[in-house]
Amino acid sequence: MLANDRVKTYLLQARYGIEKESHRVDLAGNLAKTDHPKSITLKDDHPYIQRDFAETQMELITPVTETIEDLFHYLAAIHDVAYRSMEDNEMLWPLSMPPQLPEKEEDIVIAKLENVENVRYRQSLADSYGRRKQMVSGIHFNFEFGEELIEALLSSQSEQKNYQQFKTEIYLKVARNYLHYRWFVTYFYGASPRSEKNFFREDFLHEAVRSIRNSTFGYTNSDDVEVSYSSIQNYISDLSLMVKRGLLSEEKEFYGAVRLRGGHQVADLEDHGVQYIEMRNIDLNPFETYGISFEQVEFLHLFLLYLLWKDEGYDSDEWVKTGDYYNGIVALEHPLAHTQFEIEAQQIIDEMEHLADTLDLPVSDTLFVHLREMLLDPSKTLAGRLYKESEKSSQAEVARSIAKENHEKSWAKPYQLAGFTDMELSTQIVMFDAIQQGIQVEILDRQDQFLKLKLKEHIEYVKNGNMTSRDNYVSTLIMENKTVTKKILHQHGFHVPKGEEFQSIEPALRSFNLFSSKPFVVKPKTTNYGIGISIFKEGADYEDYKKALTLAFKEDSSVLIEEFINGTEYRFFVLNDKVLAVLLRVPANIKGDGKHSIQALVDQKNRDPLRGRDHRTPLEIIELGELENLMLKTQGYEIDSVPAEGEIIYLRENSNISTGGDSIDVTDQIPDDYKKIAVDAVATLGVKICGIDLIIEHTEVPATDKNAYGIIEANFNPSMYMHVYPYKGQSRRLTKHVIDYLFPELLQS
Repeated sequence: MLANDRVKTYLLQARYGIEKESHRVDLAGNLAKTDHPKSITLKDDHPYIQRDFAETQMELITPVTETIEDLFHYLAAIHDVAYRSMEDNEMLWPLSMPPQLPEKEEDIVIAKLENVENVRYRQSLADSYGRRKQMVSGIHFNFEFGEELIEALLSSQSEQKNYQQFKTEIYLKVARNYLHYRWFVTYFYGASPRSEKNFFREDFLHEAVRSIRNSTFGYTNSDDVEVSYSSIQNYISDLSLMVKRGLLSEEKEFYGAVRLRGGHQVADLEDHGVQYIEMRNIDLNPFETYGISFEQVEFLHLFLLYLLWKDEGYDSDEWVKTGDYYNGIVALEHPLAHTQFEIEAQQIIDEMEHLADTLDLPVSDTLFVHLREMLLDPSKTLAGRLYKESEKSSQAEVARSIAKENHEKSWAKPYQLAGFTDMELSTQIVMFDAIQQGIQVEILDRQDQFLKLKLKEHIEYVKNGNMTSRDNYVSTLIMENKTVTKKILHQHGFHVPKGEEFQSIEPALRSFNLFSSKPFVVKPKTTNYGIGISIFKEGADYEDYKKALTLAFKEDSSVLIEEFINGTEYRFFVLNDKVLAVLLRVPANIKGDGKHSIQALVDQKNRDPLRGRDHRTPLEIIELGELENLMLKTQGYEIDSVPAEGEIIYLRENSNISTGGDSIDVTDQIPDDYKKIAVDAVATLGVKICGIDLIIEHTEVPATDKNAYGIIEANFNPSMYMHVYPYKGQSRRLTKHVIDYLFPELLQS
């Protein structure tokens, strides 16, 4: 059936999800003594970051994704949010086995949840199993075959007609085979060879093993708990019986290596069937930043297809029990020992590779190479690697070193959101804040920065970080059109620069004498980010005037020539009739040292890690293009010129951050009367979110004085990142304010 041409098309179609547990520790590797981070709201029901058993035990949960790439994008982002929500001297322990535990078991702090029933459940687990065993962490891997794959398989056979029953039988077969062959996963990816101090009350294990977590010494139910996977009815009734007999307090206390999932309660499986399976036996991979590698997930997908293809034993319950026995042996083998089942493991690898070739599955070139290397040399398995590294110092020291490295990675570029660094920076910060506050984030169009944000049943669509449903389409069009913006503001008594609009270059050139002898600005009519703008403070000759027009017409079919208003340019960020931030933007510049050329000084400044391209960093790379060369020419310089020590050379007149300018927060220094001008102007345009640019010569002069200010632009999509991460001054977390504005219920909780 799998080789059927109609089926092969959909073989790699799947849905994935990961739940990853890790303990918060301090930089010395000790369990953190702090509470779960306060900045992570919706602490009990957070869709991405929760607590497991202990207050220190974070559970990071990805949304369901349809590609492995997206799975890791979200896993990376959620890790970033977790790290930067914790104290800056805390990190995540990278091992499944916890760090050194307190001598007194009662000193292990159970998660301080708001839901009383959840606390009681954890207390019952502590009473039944002890708190120490609850501190073991790992990966839960959720997997669902693609719907079209199931439908194609159903149509390629005639024995079963009911889709739901057919799908359930597929998952039951895969689950039984997984439980039988899970020793195979334990051999390659088991990674808990030793425990730290105070995990065991007595020294049970004198030698290192492959996986304490997956052995009989790990976190398992009592031997009396028996659940059959022979049918969905038996699975449901056995779990119910275990609860009735008091062997389990609740159905979710069943710690089988595979769980069948398909509803809020196990009984729902009867009506809804199995929707996906949850594999719970995967140790944290200490050598991967996020606890699991891309290759591991690729392996698991292929392995599950293999288990669907592979025949199983006739007695399903015995088949599963045999797997438990085999896994117990492999888990307790020494990390450097060849497994007792080496021949069978080699056969499985060969069969998996044959299956991949037969079905034309595009698996990584290295997957089977690495599996064979690990089988031939156990020191290359995860447990073997961790054991060998630990021999040089200790397992705890290795874990501390890895944790510190991961901690440094997460804080290296705190303005970015890992997994989504290709997106515009304001959007990355909005996503960070949304994830932190428990808002579900779905990317509708990654290239177009289009997000769907969902909090319970409340949905908001956001583009570019702050284009929302709160502003109507006409308001956006007004701000996009600089001529219309000026006319509306002028009609309402606001001071705006005088000027002319041209639809082609010829009439603009004929108007040279109207502007040449006085300060003026040439700019495209509708573009943002300061692109194509030329400023002449002392007039211009004809050639420079023509060059400026040519550059502006490259960006738009209409160009404005306006009077130049003398003063300092300020960006006012207005949200819901309130100024939340004011930024002084200094044009792209360099400071001379008497030794280096302008080109060399620009190169030096561009090495700042805060500078990058395409709005993915707080500051932009300074370019030396046509506009910059034109600006230098007006000052009597070329790029090879060597400015004197201390001399400031401006490379542009316009101060946009997008063109290499520096951002300085001055919110607290700007008088309220100018803030009121900004708020009133934005209200006049009928918008709620706007970046409005004012030229002010002297802020101590009242805003009501004639020509005290001039409004030169209103932006419908104002960048927020430059306020969040200014070059100098206080950070203003505007993205958080936008989210609170869209979801006011957050402020009421």
